[in-house]
Formats: sequence, C-alpha cells, structure tokens
Amino acid sequence: MTRFGHVMRLVAVCMVALFLVAPPAAQGKEPVPTPSAPDVAHKAHRLVIQVNTNEPAMMNLALNNATNVEQYYKTRGEKVEIEVVTFGPGLHMLRDDTSPVKDRIKAIADKMPSISFKACGNTQDNMHKAENKDIPLVAQATLVKSGVVRVMELQELGWTYVRP
Repeated sequence: MTRFGHVMRLVAVCMVALFLVAPPAAQGKEPVPTPSAPDVAHKAHRLVIQVNTNEPAMMNLALNNATNVEQYYKTRGEKVEIEVVTFGPGLHMLRDDTSPVKDRIKAIADKMPSISFKACGNTQDNMHKAENKDIPLVAQATLVKSGVVRVMELQELGWTYVRP
C-alpha cells in the first residue's frame, strides 16, 4: 500500500472512531435509555460469535470476547447465553487434532456453562473429503448442520452477532 493509501486509511479509521465516541446529540440522535435492572434481570442476553478463520489470534479474541461478556453480566447478576459458532477454516478452533486453543476451550467450558461451542457439519464433511480422514472435534463442541445457517437463525431470534 502506498503512503497515501496508509494516510487515507488512517483518516478513515479516525473518522469512524470519532463517530463512535461522539455524544449522541452530536450524532443527531436521542440518547438510548439504559434499561433498568428489573427490566434486564429476567431477560437473558444472547450473543453469537462467529469464527471463520484459522488464525490463533482471532480464536483467542473470540474467546476473550465470550469470557468478558460472560463475566460482565455475571457481576451484574444477569443471565447470558453465548454461542461460539465455527465454520470454514475457523473449524480448526474446534478440531481436536489442530486446535491451538483446545485447552482454553476446555477451561472455559468447565467454568462457564453459559458459553457453548458449535462446529459446522458441512465444513467437517468437506475437510473429511479433502483430508481423507475423520475430523475429530473437541469434546466441548456440538455439531450443527451448517454454521452459517446457525448464525442466521440465532440472529433471526434476536441474538446479537459479533465477528472479532
């Protein structure tokens, strides 16, 4: 990338950051009221986190997001459900033979039952064909037919979507 391209990218990032931190009135919007504790205490917060890359840093970021959200709501005494959905190259996160984070997944699953892990069956089938061997999953993973469909269906049910 040229120096000009780097400068333009930096300007764009700064503009986005300014927009995100500007007070609501400066954005031309009314402030969003914070729900009172009784309103949210009975409703479970629901988060789906997508992992579709075979990058340990992204896998760890997804796990950090999941554990931070779980801890935040736990300290507030509020319920939360979190699903980490993997597909494509991201399935390596839940592969018993290739996961760079499988020990961390086990520790999280043992301590935080509100966090679950879903593995894409379509990806597992494709990896099986490409590698001509069984594709083992970590014990904490649950197989779903399609990771993308799982993310879609959870969003349709009102779950919040995050892709680190």
